Amino acid sequence: MREIVFRVLHEQPGRLEAQADDPALTITAPSREELHHEAREALIQHFGPAHAAWRVRIRSAPVLQASSHRLPRAGRAIGCS
Repeated sequence: MREIVFRVLHEQPGRLEAQADDPALTITAPSREELHHEAREALIQHFGPAHAAWRVRIRSAPVLQASSHRLPRAGRAIGCS
């Protein structure tokens, strides 16, 4: 069984947009449940009966967080005391 991963690009109340890279497919739906259904429908349109060989995964975009690592002060070599 092959797998296709749709990444959620935009998430607003009542509207989700997701995209897969290979094959290149973009889908929209009002909820995650319906997004999964739309992904399956997109595979049916793209592959026809062979769509059954694909497993659908929906992934949220990773949330970027500020790093807690501090940079060394200017003029001090890293690793020297």
